[in-house]
Amino acid sequence: MTERTNQFGQAIGDDVPAWTARAHPPKTIMQGRSCRLEPIDPERHAAQLFAANAADTDGRMWTYMACGPFNGLDDYRAWMDTACMGDDPMFHTIVSEASGEAQGIAAYLRIDAANGVMEVGSIAYAPALQRTLAATEAMVLMMRRAFDELGYRRYEWKCDALNAGSRAAALRLGFKFEGIFEQAVMYKGRNRDTAWYSITDKRWPAIKAAFDAWLHPENFDDAGQQKRSLTGLTSDPASL
Repeated sequence: MTERTNQFGQAIGDDVPAWTARAHPPKTIMQGRSCRLEPIDPERHAAQLFAANAADTDGRMWTYMACGPFNGLDDYRAWMDTACMGDDPMFHTIVSEASGEAQGIAAYLRIDAANGVMEVGSIAYAPALQRTLAATEAMVLMMRRAFDELGYRRYEWKCDALNAGSRAAALRLGFKFEGIFEQAVMYKGRNRDTAWYSITDKRWPAIKAAFDAWLHPENFDDAGQQKRSLTGLTSDPASL
């Protein structure tokens, strides 16, 4: 890669020609084959989500979340009313197409339309959603909106550096590890070193092709088992 320099011989970044600020994500449904993402609605979703989360009987799904676990539906609904109804973070409910039930939440946050950057986070999957096709497709739908629909340049994933599950999920989904910010925040009375990951618009076409190949019905047998793993595709998307 040839380094660009200015008239002083100083290294400078690539031009971003004809850039204009991107639109803020709309509060509209994102429809997939196995799931859909709906703008969060406490009236419609709170009871279903709380019931689905209750299958996590020991509360381990909340270990690395700033919120939860919740004492009851009223507590959960109060949190949702307070924390989930704004434009940033912008929460969505993940609804299973098979059952019609709400089974998880995820949000766009730190939305920087001027620079075309946003983060996905506050992901809370009930046990029924975890390790399913819908769990992956929900993340793909959110990326497609960011890159294909809105034209953002950078999409971020951040998590507690000790959260091995989240870090593995980021790599499986094609995010690139960028480093650890030590003592970045505190939550639940403890320190969090934050691991940073990203996908850029330059890498997105190859990652999107990996998702398309993995999500294709022919990649799954009659029992719903994958033939090619997503990790195998996203770890070497150029091989597609």
